[in-house]
Amino acid sequence: MPLSKKLSKDKTVCKVGFSLPEEAAAGAKKLFLAGEFNGWAPAPMRKAKGGFGLSLELPTGANYQYRYVTEAGAWLNDTEADCYVFSSFADADNSVVML
Repeated sequence: MPLSKKLSKDKTVCKVGFSLPEEAAAGAKKLFLAGEFNGWAPAPMRKAKGGFGLSLELPTGANYQYRYVTEAGAWLNDTEADCYVFSSFADADNSVVML
């Protein structure tokens, strides 16, 4: 499922819907979202029919790196991210949402 984005009337904030289908979650029963917007502290996502989801309001005019984290500690990328950026810390690509 792609990222959903809805700009505020003054276009300074964007409500971003992050979602990952259950089949892409590597069998996880719990999924978390971690990124630059929350200091890479994994935030729990809600499990809904067919996958996991979480909405956040983020300031516009920036790009934010993020990844999904399973309860087992596996870090997953979003297959529908706006783009990807290499992270030397993780020695892997991070997903990016562009606002």
